[in-house]
Order: sequence, then C-alpha cells, then structure tokens
Amino acid sequence: MSEPVVSVKPAVLPDSDLRVRISAPSGGRDLPVVVFSHGFGSSLDGYGPLTDYWAAHGFVVIQPTHGDSRTVGAYTQETWRDRVSDVKRVLDELAFLEAALPGLAGRVDRTRVAAAGHSFGGQTAGNLLGLRVEDEDLSDKRVSAGVLLATAGRGGADLSPFAAEQFPFMNPDFTHMTTPALVVAGDKDDSPLTVRGPDWLTDPYYLSPGEKSLLTVFGAEHSLGGIPGYEAKETTDENPDMVALVQLVTTAYLRHALDVTGTADTDWVNLPENPLGRLESRHDPR
Repeated sequence: MSEPVVSVKPAVLPDSDLRVRISAPSGGRDLPVVVFSHGFGSSLDGYGPLTDYWAAHGFVVIQPTHGDSRTVGAYTQETWRDRVSDVKRVLDELAFLEAALPGLAGRVDRTRVAAAGHSFGGQTAGNLLGLRVEDEDLSDKRVSAGVLLATAGRGGADLSPFAAEQFPFMNPDFTHMTTPALVVAGDKDDSPLTVRGPDWLTDPYYLSPGEKSLLTVFGAEHSLGGIPGYEAKETTDENPDMVALVQLVTTAYLRHALDVTGTADTDWVNLPENPLGRLESRHDPR
C-alpha cells in the first residue's frame, strides 16, 4: 500500500553548495533511508518513476546533484571521487536533512541506510559498498545495502576505445564489494562504453563476493524502460511494464535488505513470475 509523498528541494547542505532533494511518505515512523546517485548529467530532479515509488512505499529518499549534472557543469576526471564524497556528506548531515522536510523530524531510522544509483551513479553507490577504483577504498559502514542499476562492468580490454580514452577511472575492482546488493541490468543494454555487449552490465553481480542478487530485464536498454524520468528524452526503450517490474523488485529488495518488516530472512526472491525479467540470487563467501 502506498502513501502520499511529500518532498522538498533544494535543500543545501551546511557550508556547502551541494543541493539535494528529500522525499518521504506522509505517514509512518522508523523510516529507512535510500541515498540515490543519478546518472551522468542528470540531477536531483531526475528518476521520479523510481524515487517517488520508493518514497510512497516507506523510504526516505535523498537525491544529491553531483558536479557532472547539466545543471552544474563541473565534470572533471575527479568527479567519480567527488560523487562519493557527496553521498558521504549526505550521510553526515542526515539530522539536518531530516529537519529540512516539514513533518519528517523524529520519523527517520538513520541506522538503516542503502545506497542506490543508475549508470555512473551505480558506480558511485558501488564505491560505498566496497567497489574500488584505482585501488582506493571509499566504502562506508553506514551503508548496509545497495541497488546498482545499469552499472558499468570491469575495465581494461573490455572497454571501448572511446571509454578507455575519456574515462580512465572506469576500471572498477569488484573483489572487495562485500556489502549486499541488488544489480539490475537490461539484456539489450548494448553500451558504447564496452566491446562486450549487454552482459558487461552484470559484472557487479558475478565479480563481487557476498550476498548479491541480479534482476535481468528482458528487452531493456540503458534506461530500463524509463526510470530516468517521466518524460526523459534519454529513454530509448519506453515501457511502463518494465518500469513497474524494476519498481516492484527494487522495493522488495530494499525492504528485505533493510529489514523494514522485521523479516529480513524471508525469501524475498519468491516474487510473482514476470515475462519481462528473471531474478536470481547467490552468496559467494570469497
């Protein structure tokens, strides 16, 4: 059952120019937190089909605007690291952000936090979970689960010449990404960043240890049916049914991973079969 959503934007973090959007259900207490990192060029205004849905189903969703946003235009080769700093700054200021949304104070459980992101934002979320770039550990123990949507795979020979030249930081090491996560990939997401094809986007699932789940969305391209926005021009595979599947599975996973109902051990994978996708899970104790 969904709740009406209340939201405020922009909230500007103290001693910072970092702007965020905060959304939450109008009712409920002990609400867990999801910090969502947008894809390259987007902003706090993006991803309504997903973030609004999460907020309506019991989560406080916080969306920072990173420097690579078209609304900021401050992309550099250090942006991948700055994005992680943005999310950590959000976690540092949860009390401030809770107070910034009228009616939210006292209703947030700051001990239950997930990081989520799409595309470039998926790598940002992955860094919080233990994914390393340039062998740098930026993980954060405050984050207990993640959702990585259409997230880049390994680098090296798997990168296209364009990606290797333009994005030298795109060489992630998943071997330390031990925090539980759900990976979402479209089987038609033929990214220009890789020479491998759509299976490249499943690397965060297959190459990382620990408890991991993978949702493969059949027929989906990079937009996964339209999660970047209600009218986003970058959506190339518009399909409301795909979006509904991603909404359903990610919400079920977040409820499980953050123990929203007190039944974290429930086999959440037993969701209704859907012709648009396949869900699988594994535990790799490496």
